[in-house]
Amino acid sequence: MRNFTLLLKLGILSAVLTLSGCATTNSAVGVNDPFEGYNRTMYSFNDTLDRAIIKPAAKGYDAVLPDPIQRGVSNFFSNLNEITVILNDLLQLKFGQAFDDTGRFLLNSTVGVAGIFDVAGYAGHKGHDEDFGQTLGTWGVEPGAYVVLPFFGPRTVRDSFGLVGDIYTDPITHIDDVSTRNAVTAVKVIDTRANLLGVKKVLDEAALDEYSYVRDAYLQRRLNLVYDGNPPEEDFDVFED
Repeated sequence: MRNFTLLLKLGILSAVLTLSGCATTNSAVGVNDPFEGYNRTMYSFNDTLDRAIIKPAAKGYDAVLPDPIQRGVSNFFSNLNEITVILNDLLQLKFGQAFDDTGRFLLNSTVGVAGIFDVAGYAGHKGHDEDFGQTLGTWGVEPGAYVVLPFFGPRTVRDSFGLVGDIYTDPITHIDDVSTRNAVTAVKVIDTRANLLGVKKVLDEAALDEYSYVRDAYLQRRLNLVYDGNPPEEDFDVFED
């Protein structure tokens, strides 16, 4: 469960709140969603599972662990993700960024004690967001239809293929002991969900149709990420009010 549906809303809602264009609350013109009936059912399934299991666990986690410890756990998992980021930097020929991200990873992994402390961030070296779905996009692969996957949430066909690379390059996937791997994955999921406890209220207040809102925000965010914040206007206008 690398990205549970509501875990993905961290990026989705941060994009909604920070991008200059806002996602529509109705279906955006030109959105490629031929599987909407299935997608809505799967979205509801994921949301129900979150309410029943993940959210209660995250509330308990948030109540028990002090903020500094939670921040350290989040930093640790973010540092592990730098491996995927660096590989995709290279695949996208962003060699300067790859150099910076490698330095960030090495600094946090050593001085930052396995990434628990974001020493590089304190020094002004910001992290980047790259994954295999974005890499496919920069290579010219079209996003394809929007689809909601069980457990992994909002995707496009392109991002679904990219997910395979993301999972394979996640160090957690390569932990040999199954029980340890599952335990670390569970902590990662719960920690990320704990960071989202205030998000659902924002989403409920902002959206008349939550499914459409999340879909449009996800597609807008992915377009923005593929083009590093400068998507072609003819494409970006599809998601504007």
